[in-house]
Amino acid sequence: FRLTEDGAVINRLGFNSEGIEVVRRRLAARRGMGVLGVNVGMNKDASDPVADYCRGIEQLGPFADYIVINASSPNTPGLRDLQKHDAARALIEAARVSRDNLGATPRPPLLLKIAPDLTPFEVGDLVDVAMTNGIDGIIVSNTTTARPGSLRSAHKSEEGGLSGKPLFEASTRLLAEVYRLTSARIPLIGVGGVASGEDAYAKIRAGATLVQLYSAMALEGPGLIARIKRELCALLTRDGFASVAAAAGADLR
Repeated sequence: FRLTEDGAVINRLGFNSEGIEVVRRRLAARRGMGVLGVNVGMNKDASDPVADYCRGIEQLGPFADYIVINASSPNTPGLRDLQKHDAARALIEAARVSRDNLGATPRPPLLLKIAPDLTPFEVGDLVDVAMTNGIDGIIVSNTTTARPGSLRSAHKSEEGGLSGKPLFEASTRLLAEVYRLTSARIPLIGVGGVASGEDAYAKIRAGATLVQLYSAMALEGPGLIARIKRELCALLTRDGFASVAAAAGADLR
């Protein structure tokens, strides 16, 4: 659902696809430049959720520049439970073994994608589990189940994950907290409500070394990317930063 007035999207698609074998064939036939991330999750009817993640890594990891453990989609029942301490530890450990067994050189980094709806205690606990179990980076954040009172669209009460502009402030605050908790020891990818160079710059200054976006491009089209890059370059120059890396975490240093 496009919440155009709010610069937002609500989706409840889950992980529908034609199946892992079809995806594997498509990735094997892929010819092109650019960085490819493979985002793996459990099936809705999984009897062994961890095994689903490992199979995804084993089958699709060979084509990935980085692999994402998606433990935060709100659209698969039980999936967010994998962010709890013991479940998260078991999942990360198993996923790391599957990644290491790919035999790729260099090994694709293993990232954890987290929800914006965690309590402060849950955030601290999950980051601690991730850091002590060898995660290579964290993506902050997935979509939210919250519904801010500012929403105006007729679709605002639809079930699913809300993304786009209404998620920006909450996801950026969470990003800054994760940056503080990790002490800049691993890369963070900032996601949630990025629709301009200023938005991307705010994510970077809050600790992101990379930025992702989706909703704004769905609403505005691919020309948005060139505009964001121009605006971001101007902001970096204005503030005397020679690179994105130099600005990462500037608001917290």
